[in-house]
Amino acid sequence: MRKEMFDHEITILRDTFGRLLRRQAHTNLIKLINKTHPADLSIVFRYFNDDEQLQVFNIMKENEHTAEFLVELDDTLIANLLEDQSPERIAALLEQAPANDQSYILGTLEDEQAQSVIELLKTEEQEEIEELMGYPEDSAGAMMTTDVFTLYQESTCRDALKTLQDQEKAEMVFYLYITDEDDGLVGVASLRALATTPSDTLLKDIMIKRVHSVRPETDQEDVAQIVAQYNYLAVPVLDADGHLIGLVTVDDVVDVIREEATEDFLQMAGAGKDREILLKSSWENAKARLPWLFASWIGGIIAVSIIGRFEYMLENIIALAAFIPVIIGMGGNIGTQSSTIIVRGMATGRIKIGSEIKILMKEIRVGLILGGLYGLMLGVFAKFRFIDADPMLGVVVGLSIGSSMLIAVTVGTFIPMFLRKIDIDPAIATGPFVTTSIDILGVLLYFVIAGSLLAI
Repeated sequence: MRKEMFDHEITILRDTFGRLLRRQAHTNLIKLINKTHPADLSIVFRYFNDDEQLQVFNIMKENEHTAEFLVELDDTLIANLLEDQSPERIAALLEQAPANDQSYILGTLEDEQAQSVIELLKTEEQEEIEELMGYPEDSAGAMMTTDVFTLYQESTCRDALKTLQDQEKAEMVFYLYITDEDDGLVGVASLRALATTPSDTLLKDIMIKRVHSVRPETDQEDVAQIVAQYNYLAVPVLDADGHLIGLVTVDDVVDVIREEATEDFLQMAGAGKDREILLKSSWENAKARLPWLFASWIGGIIAVSIIGRFEYMLENIIALAAFIPVIIGMGGNIGTQSSTIIVRGMATGRIKIGSEIKILMKEIRVGLILGGLYGLMLGVFAKFRFIDADPMLGVVVGLSIGSSMLIAVTVGTFIPMFLRKIDIDPAIATGPFVTTSIDILGVLLYFVIAGSLLAI
């Protein structure tokens, strides 16, 4: 119901924008833009064609609302919008955004254009942005906000509250980060604890000393796991000396989870890993998917060669050919299920390092149960469907489907875990690679069993 209401509101908003654009009602457009939340505006914006997008963006003011709107857009859309904008206008927009959003927007631009914009910013902002852009992409340092402040552990709660009232630009003040005389982070206290504690109490007496923190080089997926596991609103980022240099806040982590999930699903489907593939041209889209499909094509050629090698069996018992699609299909499906479950479990942290054997054995048991069930069903079907064929046909088909499904769950489970061991993204294991290998093994096993049990 809530989703239907949201979709209805977006539809009304889209129609209103469309009507005002057709009438060239710029004054009313500006009022509507200012009243629309940046996140909703970014959704509606995707429905516009290129000319409409440019028309709307050109009348938007260089204010905080527009800066927040830009951050909500996909990288490709940001780059397209800012491609022909003057460095002065881009710089004016960036002045309204925090440092991490500034570096994100600049990261979507060409190097030459980004550098010309950076030169127009204030000196302190230039240094901050260049530092953030120097961290590895998809790391905690690249996504952290630097608008943070600390409190000294010997301060009283009364003094801390007065200091807090002067920190208008500080982000995520639900947590108060507390330092020692060397400015090293030694603890954290909640705003609730500060407000409900006697005013003369020292911060060191109410702080929590065990603080989960990350380094700037920490991968954003690891940061997301910490936030999800402990339900934090923010995670501090410390340098090598233990000094607080930034925060990764929960709103950024939500974006990371969504982006990483999208990337994993695309890879599992064999569609590359570009999260913005829908915004690419037909040629770029095809180029991204070409290598993944090539793996399937190679697998198909190998499967055809195997079938050709056992052509004499098909000539003697034509019924064997009827079950090839079933064996390939069932093996591919259960293998993809297993690999998807494993990849998702790794992404959410539910499959820990060291538990691989236990997970593998569990999936093998699942393969035995399902393989035995469907092998029995298909074997009985083959027996009664092809009454005039070799009496052992049903046994061959049943054993083949059962064995194929057992091998499929083993391969689908083992490959992602093996890839993680050697530091390769396990998401690439699903889709073409798992299904192709299962198709080859399934067909080969089918004909080996048939050759052993049938009188050919």
